[in-house]
Amino acid sequence: MSKILEEVLAANTAYAADFGEKGELPMPPGRHFAILTCMDARLDPAKYAGLAEGDAHVIRNAGGRASDDAIRSLVISYKLLGTREWFVIHHTDCGMETFNDKTIRTLLAQSLEPAVIDDKGWHDTGEGPGSAEGAYIDWLTIGDRRGSVRDDVQRIRAHPLVPRDITIYGFIYDVKTGVLVAVPEAMKIGKAA
Repeated sequence: MSKILEEVLAANTAYAADFGEKGELPMPPGRHFAILTCMDARLDPAKYAGLAEGDAHVIRNAGGRASDDAIRSLVISYKLLGTREWFVIHHTDCGMETFNDKTIRTLLAQSLEPAVIDDKGWHDTGEGPGSAEGAYIDWLTIGDRRGSVRDDVQRIRAHPLVPRDITIYGFIYDVKTGVLVAVPEAMKIGKAA
């Protein structure tokens, strides 16, 4: 058994020992909102948004992007579970800003081993084989942080399965200060009708 597996199972045992009434929480989120944010380990939506179990849906992916799957989750969150407000939260120092589609596609074509980054960019460390399958994925990298928040709010707002009366907020989380900073253009686009 790996050390990580042991640590996770020990933490779960301690958590489950005091689980108590959490097992009675209803399926719909109690505060009726959802957050779409990045999978970055430095972000803790429960802490930066003051959440407890059962409060809100948190949807995470690389970059916190409004991918088809993220929109699918948001639509389910509203249609079946009653959320009325959505937050799109990207962040400073995001790894998705350190490469573009061509970079990741080239790295994957060379090998499937982990790559490394230095002051000259990303470099492959493996000897192959790689795969050309990366060429068929839109990696949704970020070249303009504020623009990506705006674009994601716009994409969600324009989606035919998203009702106009859902409010969609756009923020950037500062990983150095913990502060959520509103993106005014996104906030304007995301206003409910």
